[in-house]
Amino acid sequence: MSGLVTNDKGMIATSQRLASEVGAGLLERGGSAVDAAIGANAMLSLIEPYMCGPGGDLFAIVWDPAAGRLHGLNASGHSPRGQTLDELKRRLGQSRAIPINGVHSITVPGAVRGWAALHERFGRLTVAEIFAPVIEYASAGVTIGPATAEWWRGTAHNVQSELEFGDITRGFVATFLVDGKAPQAGATIVNPGLGRTYATLAERGFHDFYSGDAAAQMASYLGALGNALTQEDFALARADWVDPISTQYRGYDVYELPPNGQGLTVLQMLNILENFPLGEFGSDSPDYWHCYIEAKKLAFEDRAHFYADPDFSDVPVAALCDKGYAAERAALITDRASPNPVHGDPAISHGDTTYLSAADGAGLMVSLIQSIFVGFGSALVPDDMGFAFQSRGAAFSLDEQHPNVYAPGKRPFHTIIPAFVMRDGEPLMSFGVMGADMQPQGQVQVLINMLDFGMDPYAAGSAPRMRHDTLNGPYVAQVSDAGIVYPEAAFSDALIDEMRSRGHTIGEVNDPVAYFMGGYQCVRREKDGYSGASEPRFDGCALGID
Repeated sequence: MSGLVTNDKGMIATSQRLASEVGAGLLERGGSAVDAAIGANAMLSLIEPYMCGPGGDLFAIVWDPAAGRLHGLNASGHSPRGQTLDELKRRLGQSRAIPINGVHSITVPGAVRGWAALHERFGRLTVAEIFAPVIEYASAGVTIGPATAEWWRGTAHNVQSELEFGDITRGFVATFLVDGKAPQAGATIVNPGLGRTYATLAERGFHDFYSGDAAAQMASYLGALGNALTQEDFALARADWVDPISTQYRGYDVYELPPNGQGLTVLQMLNILENFPLGEFGSDSPDYWHCYIEAKKLAFEDRAHFYADPDFSDVPVAALCDKGYAAERAALITDRASPNPVHGDPAISHGDTTYLSAADGAGLMVSLIQSIFVGFGSALVPDDMGFAFQSRGAAFSLDEQHPNVYAPGKRPFHTIIPAFVMRDGEPLMSFGVMGADMQPQGQVQVLINMLDFGMDPYAAGSAPRMRHDTLNGPYVAQVSDAGIVYPEAAFSDALIDEMRSRGHTIGEVNDPVAYFMGGYQCVRREKDGYSGASEPRFDGCALGID
């Protein structure tokens, strides 16, 4: 369903129509927005197994109308507690980075622990009721759409390029390929293993995933492959309720979760861009896009230098989010593209993924994002369980001087970030944009489309986007460069020519998968209910309830 959808009883927006239908059905049966979000997330792990699933991590921001406040949830997993950096380096051999797929990229999955925490606090339906639709569909089968098939094909190809197929990938082949190939658009797929996994959780509870037979099965599977995670690592997994961080932009309060994620990047970019009259520039102005790209460069340099697990590093969140610091960074933006941006020094100056959004008739709103990192994550599928383990461990640095360096029991840097917007103390909008490094870029573009250019939630997500890629990051060697700007085809030749004249290197978007530019979903509170939007780059939709 395209366009802006409105409803006064409840709303859900996901990247798959069937997942939205499942979530809306749970709302209609009296479930809360959290019940709908968990059920939709479970369905997405069947239809989009290359993006999400119980083998991944989860973050959420929830508006609690009873308490009149926002709650943040960090359900990201840890590295093996019994493996040191030196031991990991010995296992990696000559590699200077943790491979994006395979045995050593796996950290403890936190998603199921996150579902449990959300359900305990805000759920109304039983776990069995929430998982009933996905259990049925896993056996009966679901039909995949064209965008889904294209992404499935591309990510499966990447896995086949990175890993030698054999015993290590037998679960991947059996679970996600049809006759050795990715399913085509219109094909019906089944995943009985995933159905059994959810049926077990429905019968025994979420805890079985971490301290029961499921945990024992996963630990045994990983140990046989040489991964250092143990059953004790699973038992010690946790989901932490945290206070969201925020900044005010044009009179709106924008909320993100603190590190180990990259939500702070959104706040930094907004603080820098607030120093420029973007509304006067206009959405198709090279002045706007030039300022945007330069602000992104500056914020991402800070991201590469400072962001890490706060339990292991002192991340200067308040200083990085300071308006005065942002003004200093904004002053570095000239009319030319910066060839070599560098991180700031705020301490001295001032002291991938599936996203969905849901809301119910009681006013509860949830912004939830869940991921296994890259397409199919590690590509390792425990026998007969129907899902792939995430590869978040690849986001650790191996540089002992970097705050994001690998350590036992540590959470890696995370790209997945849910977002929420408040106005005058009242909830306004839960939204997010999937796509690894595109997530903060997409969030900022969508927000500016609404808050500076006056677009509605659907138009804001449908407008053409630019993506800026560079070599820097919290998980690679620190290399600062000017990067490459990738514009979608809808931009005018005149605008692109002007960007080139200012020194920007322009790349061509060759990736046919829309995910390269992010996948956006939004639910916004209106005077008489909700509006919802799901962008046209995916096979999803927003749905209200009857």
